[in-house]
Amino acid sequence: MPLTYLHTMVRVKDLEKSIAFYQLLGLQETRRYENEQGRFTLVFMAPPGQEEAPVELTYNWDGDEGLPSDSRHFGHLAYGVDDIYAACRHLMDNGVTINRPPRDGRMAFVRSPDNISIELLQNGDALPPAEPWASMENTGHW
Repeated sequence: MPLTYLHTMVRVKDLEKSIAFYQLLGLQETRRYENEQGRFTLVFMAPPGQEEAPVELTYNWDGDEGLPSDSRHFGHLAYGVDDIYAACRHLMDNGVTINRPPRDGRMAFVRSPDNISIELLQNGDALPPAEPWASMENTGHW
C-alpha cells in the first residue's frame, strides 16, 4: 500500500509564541486554516522549499489545559542544519534552552514552548567538537 507523507501535527497552547519558536528554527508559515465552528486554527510551517513536509500547529481557541505537558508519546520532530553550532547559538541567543548540546558536532535537542522535543542534526559529516558545546551538560531532558 503506497503512502504519502502529509504532515506532523502538534497541539500548541500559545499560537503566536509557538510560531515565533518555529520561525527561529527557520520554518515559514505555508498556509493557515481557521475553523470558527470547531473553534480551532491550523498553521502549517515548513522550511523554505520543503513545503511537502510541514509541521501543523493546532491551536484550540478555548484552550487546552493538558498543555504544555511533558508527554513524548509522538517522539520528536527532526530538522537538518548546515551548521549545528550556529543554529544552537542562534536559538540560545533568543532564549531557547539547549537541552542536549551538540557535544559531538552532530546532534542537539531543544524543546518548543509546548514541550515538543526538536532534534537538530548536522547535515553531512559531524563538525569537529568545539566549546562551549563539548563540555556543556544536558539541561532537563528531551
